[in-house]
Amino acid sequence: MNLRNNAVRLAETVRGVETMSRFALAVLALASGVYTYLGVRGLLDGSATFVFFAAIVYSAAVSVAIYAFWTFMLRFVPLVVSGFQRIGLFVVMGIGCAMIIAMSSWLNAAALAGSAALEQHMAVTLQGYAEDLDRAHANALSAQSLLPDVLRASERFERLALNERESGALTGTQGSGSVVQLLSQMSAQMDELAASITGSRAEVQGLFDEGSARLAAMRELVSTPGDIEPRSDQFSSEAVQLTAVIAALQQTSVAPSVKRAAADLSAGFIAPVADGRSADLASRQDQVMETVRTSVAAQSAALSAAADEILAQEPVAQRRFVPLSSAEAVIRYWSDFVPSWAGAISIDLLPVVLVLVLMVVHDAMRRDAEAMDEAETVTAAEMLRALALYRQLNGGEPVPAATPADPPANDTQEPGEPSAPAAASPVAATPETADGTVTPIDAAQRKRGEAPVRP
Repeated sequence: MNLRNNAVRLAETVRGVETMSRFALAVLALASGVYTYLGVRGLLDGSATFVFFAAIVYSAAVSVAIYAFWTFMLRFVPLVVSGFQRIGLFVVMGIGCAMIIAMSSWLNAAALAGSAALEQHMAVTLQGYAEDLDRAHANALSAQSLLPDVLRASERFERLALNERESGALTGTQGSGSVVQLLSQMSAQMDELAASITGSRAEVQGLFDEGSARLAAMRELVSTPGDIEPRSDQFSSEAVQLTAVIAALQQTSVAPSVKRAAADLSAGFIAPVADGRSADLASRQDQVMETVRTSVAAQSAALSAAADEILAQEPVAQRRFVPLSSAEAVIRYWSDFVPSWAGAISIDLLPVVLVLVLMVVHDAMRRDAEAMDEAETVTAAEMLRALALYRQLNGGEPVPAATPADPPANDTQEPGEPSAPAAASPVAATPETADGTVTPIDAAQRKRGEAPVRP
């Protein structure tokens, strides 16, 4: 009877929690509809009235669909016993869950983490712009690395000219002749090139400071609390200005100018005519000028190679900020918002747990009911004999057999005739009944092993 009582208690409990299950399902469907409304509102375009009513209609349809679907599942899945049919219902439930996620869960996630996802998008874009600014600044400053070489060449030519003028270190004759003129000319060209490189440094620094100010404004927009949409619009405007600054930085590189100037040093070399008063001096001057030509060519090749290395650096690709909706941002950066996705999906799919619980409970009820089938077929006679045997085993008195009632008097008997003696009871005719050790059994009782007669 314990199994029977357990099955009954389970059935009563299921009936008791039915109202609570309906209430919980309605609350979950309503909550999903509210968050769906918040998520879909940011995706619609049009007037405020159109957006409001369109979002309300969609969220109401989602709530009704979720409530109806899980009501069907809660009603039918626990009642199905066949394995094939139950697998079919599970497949249907899986398809329904996928449809619920497609029409509601991602919008719930957008409502829960939309603003944070847009801030994440702006932060990632800001980091990219910061890297682009640093690279453009580094490329612009790389041309400054040519300045020491140019200044060193200028000083060398100037020092040779000074030595030739004062002591005739190159030709053996002091004075300001054609050699000194050539060396001074090369030194002046190198000074002009160094001045152009130095002059670009101030422009590069000014552009870099402007870009840094734009980045600071963009960082403030990312971290400032408040509505995300106006901040996103302002962020987009700052991004456009910063893109222009980065492009200007790439145009300020003096590496192309250095390469052209280095090529001009060799190609445009003009040696003055030897002005020596004697043939021997003129010959020495020609030899020194040829040596200077060779030195200038070597210096030109070195500067050209250094400029080529700078120009070979990969230019900074132009970056463009693409505004996203809250739903798009949540989908793109889903790995950063796993808890929000889990909460959004759980609101819609939590009834799966209720379905499984009811399925297990109904299975337990069916097993308990099947265990009591044999007890349901016991007849009253078998129950009485079982009670009598139980009392005898426990040392109790046997249950006396019921004495049949006297038959009614025969109305047709003639007066004066003696009445027929009553038939002796089978129990009284049995001598063993006196000692009380044998249970009387009616002769008309069914034999052992015979099946009970079903009505």
